[in-house]
Amino acid sequence: MHSHYISPFSTRYSSDRMQYLFSEDFKFRTWRKLWIALAKGEQALGLPISDEQINELEKHKDDINYDEAIAREKLVRHDVMSHIYAYGLQAPAAAGIIHLGATSCFVGDNTDVIIMKEALQTIKTGLISTISALAGFAEEYKSLPCLGYTHLQPAQITTVGKRATLWLNELLYDYNRLVFEEKALKLRGCKGTTGTQASFLELFENDEEKVKSLEKFIAKEVGFAEDATVPVCGQTYSRKVDYNILTVLSGIAQSASKFANDLRILASFKEMEEPFEKNQIGSSAMPYKRNPMRSERICALARFVETLTINPALTASTQWFERTLDDSANKRLSVAESFLATDAILLIMQNVCTGLVVYPKVIESRLMAEIPFMASENIMMAAVKKGGNRQELHEKIRTHAVAAAAVVKNEGGQNDLISRIASDADFNITEDEILAILKPENFTGRSANQVIEFLQGFVTPVLAENKELITGSTDLKV
Repeated sequence: MHSHYISPFSTRYSSDRMQYLFSEDFKFRTWRKLWIALAKGEQALGLPISDEQINELEKHKDDINYDEAIAREKLVRHDVMSHIYAYGLQAPAAAGIIHLGATSCFVGDNTDVIIMKEALQTIKTGLISTISALAGFAEEYKSLPCLGYTHLQPAQITTVGKRATLWLNELLYDYNRLVFEEKALKLRGCKGTTGTQASFLELFENDEEKVKSLEKFIAKEVGFAEDATVPVCGQTYSRKVDYNILTVLSGIAQSASKFANDLRILASFKEMEEPFEKNQIGSSAMPYKRNPMRSERICALARFVETLTINPALTASTQWFERTLDDSANKRLSVAESFLATDAILLIMQNVCTGLVVYPKVIESRLMAEIPFMASENIMMAAVKKGGNRQELHEKIRTHAVAAAAVVKNEGGQNDLISRIASDADFNITEDEILAILKPENFTGRSANQVIEFLQGFVTPVLAENKELITGSTDLKV
């Protein structure tokens, strides 16, 4: 019962930290932390709870007697009551005041919120480290021209670094959503069985201020702000919270998948690829293969995370009145799996981003095969300046372009548009003059400056704010 939560889908590459957060051990230790906070708060507000009782609870907050709890749960079929019983065996003097006035969701729901808050911190670390790695890549390649693609067809020229800012921009959306939801995350608090706080009002003899003070005390004791408890709830915190958190994780998965899909296509073009180990084997049958296995794994896990958001959506929409228990088994799977898989995605993505391989010669070759078509108007304008007729030259260059494209598509030849134009006396322009026009850097617009401005204005402030979270490359042998 105290072993790590094991996911068959995602934990192979999830961090030890994330796996521990969703372990039974972390959960039950947090239960005891909450019971201690409850007892301390009730003592501070005047209930007859002794220092001896609290000290006894503190003494056994981490050495959980799992065998006793498991045996008891087999008998009573209730996890919270079983752990109260087991804790009471270790702290007999305090056995009578453990969980005083509380309902099961006091430990269950508050623990879930604590786990999600801690897990979001782990996700943030992976997200910031990935952003940092991609930012360095974008800066390094801000001026390297490459083909842009729309509809997966060659389009206007961009730069490798500018394309990386598109990946970065998606991740910044995710970062801002994460920060928002993290700040919005509140404890359920101690609201009693149906959220009315009736049991605590009875304990404190109708002193409402003490009831409200108890919530503030407990929140502060477990690391939240005093006012970080939900204002109202039924037996549970709103299950829309789970939905909101999982949509953040889904957003990260979407961004990672977009990046990984782009990289898989670029690998097919041989323009870029993910790290490939010296002794890595791409295929059992085709020794030459350099399959983008890490990027494929990112896409696979991302699809899994994206599908999980439907679970809390359906749960939130089908909760009856103050609560129904059909949420529990579902959320234990969907929330845990989503965090574990997203953590794995970011670990793999960080590894890929710190070892991206660029092939400038291939990029240039593919670029030069297409640029004559893209620069046809520039060539035409240069010819007009030398005395040519714009309308006549437009038709001629269109005819030459169609013929050159036919050579490439029908005969598998090279794009000979340049030589066709240079050989046409009506253009009165030499091949060297055309090549001067075709310099790729003349067609990248503000790409390089956009990279600089984006990094300085949007990425660097986020990295500076979270510099303590930035970690180096993740050595994954895939």
